[in-house]
Amino acid sequence: MIIGVPKEIKTNENRVALTPAGALELVKHGHTVYVQSTAGDGSGFSDSDYEEAGAKMLLTAEAIFDIAEMIMKVKEPIQQEYNLIKEDQLVFTYFHFASYEPLTEAMIANKSICLAYETVTAADGSLPLLVPMSEVAGRMAIQEGAKYLEKPMKGRGVLLGGVPGVPPGKVLILGGGVVGTQAAKMAAGLGANVTILDINLNRLRYLADVMPANVSTIYSNEYNIKRYIKNHDLIVGAVLIPGAKAPNLISRAMLKDMRPGTVVVDVAVDQGGCIETCKPTTHEDPVYIIDDVVHYCVANMPGAVPYTSTIALTNATLPYAIQLANKGWKKACKENAELKPGLNVINGKVVHKGVSEAFGHEYHDVDNFLA
Repeated sequence: MIIGVPKEIKTNENRVALTPAGALELVKHGHTVYVQSTAGDGSGFSDSDYEEAGAKMLLTAEAIFDIAEMIMKVKEPIQQEYNLIKEDQLVFTYFHFASYEPLTEAMIANKSICLAYETVTAADGSLPLLVPMSEVAGRMAIQEGAKYLEKPMKGRGVLLGGVPGVPPGKVLILGGGVVGTQAAKMAAGLGANVTILDINLNRLRYLADVMPANVSTIYSNEYNIKRYIKNHDLIVGAVLIPGAKAPNLISRAMLKDMRPGTVVVDVAVDQGGCIETCKPTTHEDPVYIIDDVVHYCVANMPGAVPYTSTIALTNATLPYAIQLANKGWKKACKENAELKPGLNVINGKVVHKGVSEAFGHEYHDVDNFLA
């Protein structure tokens, strides 16, 4: 199979979909890998690194899209890429369709095969291709939140770990999944008092067992959310419904209950966000303030640490990419129950319920396309 890796062009996105090590493995399996020139520069990988691994370099994105049977990306295609994608071309990337209708309509129109990293699902319900970036984003949520709590950044002026004689800051985490767990680890490690809210009692029991003493677990409901946002300094939104829009757990009206300078970091913003007032921002302009509450809502947080993120992503995606390249997408998805839920749009038809429900598109059974 011919695999193409274009350069990411989303604002401040420095990751690349495939490391030279990943390219080498695909080449060893008999496939041809084309990488756009300078695509790896932001992650610390040079064109010569890819060439030494057996990849071929092309100068433009147009050339990559034109020749490739499978496109591997990090972020969803943006407007200038919509018309580069061809009918029957397999695009393997993060899509987050349910949060952005124009992207959904564009991929339906070009009749490509859209296999989304974020909905590839393991037998235990986990999301193996979302996990590595969720780990990065969860840890970064505390790193960035701690920075924006500083007074020059319009925060409350709170040091999360406190100092002897001064109590530590308080961190509230909405959701106890991968993002929430990693955020809690980081915040607890800094010495903050951490509260995790979740609706899954089994998950809360697990977290209560493995987390240090400065982490508390609370059952999530509207009453408890309203109660806890009043006295926490940093609030992390870490709620995910795979393939669907995130629910709004904090409304605009609730902001008035927060103290001035409270910081909210909505990691779920690329799925619509779980805080009503959150809208996607960029690393270039990451924050805005509403009702004296600092909002950090960067939709590609791991893009700020591209060396770490690119290696972590390739570690997770490569085994699936090899299967897709070896077998073709139909056979690979038919034989691998984890890959099949990753199919979101096929030849203009929506085959994921979360996407069909988000925008009212007719839902088509994916099995009809795998026969």
